[in-house]
Amino acid sequence: MPDTALHAVLTLLAGIGTGVLSAAFGVGGAVISTPAIRALGVSAAFAIGTTLPSILPSAATGTWRYTRERMVRWDVVAWAGPAGIAAAVLGSYLSKEVPGEGHLLMLLTAALLGFSSWRMARAPRPAPTAETDAAAAPEHPAPPLARRHDRPAIVAAVGAASGLLSGLLGVGGGVVMVPGFTELARIPLKTSIATSLVCVGLFAAPSTVAHAAIGDIDWRTAILLSVGVVPGARLGSHLAMRATDARLRVIVAAFLGVTSVIYALGELAALIGG
Repeated sequence: MPDTALHAVLTLLAGIGTGVLSAAFGVGGAVISTPAIRALGVSAAFAIGTTLPSILPSAATGTWRYTRERMVRWDVVAWAGPAGIAAAVLGSYLSKEVPGEGHLLMLLTAALLGFSSWRMARAPRPAPTAETDAAAAPEHPAPPLARRHDRPAIVAAVGAASGLLSGLLGVGGGVVMVPGFTELARIPLKTSIATSLVCVGLFAAPSTVAHAAIGDIDWRTAILLSVGVVPGARLGSHLAMRATDARLRVIVAAFLGVTSVIYALGELAALIGG
């Protein structure tokens, strides 16, 4: 990436947007930072690894806020976390085995975003009457996993799929976890966002180490992104807690849909032009 003051400012702004998206929607934020740093000159091969370090401060900031509001399902984290961490390391090393110099992985990311947008735009199925948002009724703890739709096997499978994509595509994994938790495990959207953000941070840590070992992280860009995500994450978590589930669902679906189209067109142009 060119070493200019303008590019540094634009990278910081991308970091702020990353933090907002990460904390507000629990998706890791790389759906903003990856196309942003690609537009700023980072190669497709480096874009995947470079976004991962910036996920860590945004996830930590958002997690701290959501934990204070008692919105995190720690029993879900306990099952999704370990499965996702192992899969994230595997995905990080597999990313070097996919042909196309990173462009094909970027196209896969676009397809994933489009699918997530479609899933989120659908009307949610009614949740069981016993299910309430932890923020709305913290005095009524959720029943054990085995008695609910969010059984350990389902939660672990969602975590593993998310972790694999975190390492493989550098997208944080939340684009799979939030729809997976809401659609498959029937967890309310705000609780899914808060819980997903905790898992996103857990997955990003080993993925960052693995990509650093491979040598495909542009650390100057990664540091600038990380500086920007902290204020963005504080803003994002505040906005998420104030919004209704229905409004959040529409906003997430619309944003992911638009981003997937921009992603796909940009990478197709790069492939054709190359």
